[in-house]
Amino acid sequence: MFRNQYDNDVTVWSPQGRIHQIEYAMEAVKQGSATVGLKSKTYAVIVALKRAPSELSAHQKKILPIDEHIGISIAGLTADARLLCKYMRTECMNSRYAYDQPLPVGRLVAMVGNKSQIATQRYGRRPFGVGLLIAGYDEKGTHIYQTCPSANYFDCKAMAIGARSQSARTYLERNLDKFTDCSLEQLILHGLRALRDTLPNEVSLTTKNCSIGFVGVDKPFTIYADDNVQQYLQMIEGEARSSGAGTEEEPKMDQGEDGGGSGMAVDEPAPGGPDPLD
Repeated sequence: MFRNQYDNDVTVWSPQGRIHQIEYAMEAVKQGSATVGLKSKTYAVIVALKRAPSELSAHQKKILPIDEHIGISIAGLTADARLLCKYMRTECMNSRYAYDQPLPVGRLVAMVGNKSQIATQRYGRRPFGVGLLIAGYDEKGTHIYQTCPSANYFDCKAMAIGARSQSARTYLERNLDKFTDCSLEQLILHGLRALRDTLPNEVSLTTKNCSIGFVGVDKPFTIYADDNVQQYLQMIEGEARSSGAGTEEEPKMDQGEDGGGSGMAVDEPAPGGPDPLD
């Protein structure tokens, strides 16, 4: 994927005003398994597709808890996601220790963006190769944020990132007006339908390859996996997929790791946000 003399380092601009190393990091996100986030007035939900490196290993976790009111799903390099997850947990603990209150979701996302931006500007460092969907609930209501390797972040109504995620974004766009007044169960079902559209036609969602995370007005961040997902999969079993779903080609995986995309079909720009990179 080597292009020219301008892509050897993250501090080098091309004559076209591009930084190729950041674009390569964005590609790592697009190669990861898909994840979907959406919200109503009272709940925020993230659903993620899990991959197993081989038949001998367990499926990799894609949804990680941060605090009682925040959780994330990842698309990209899992090792990079672990580092950012640890940073986010530390900042949430510092807020509770210093101020005895949870850290506002928007402030935490801005801090992640600032941390990611450093790696896009300094010699000898590389951008984080992971994209995050951040679900949270605070005094301002529910939130779904997307972060990118370029250090951009976006406040979204709904979003899907990762391999073949365009099909999921199409579903979200078509049903966006329905999400606002959905119950938690309805929101989860919409998320699973969108996630299912990212799969090839011959592959189905199972209790092994998908997980669900949600947070809301009366619920701390909770993760459903394995048998807890079964009841929701049964509710959408037998439903027809959206037209055109399952026809996207999955990007070739150069490394045995996980990535996500950066389509911004149904997003609201967050104030002061940096540029996308995962």
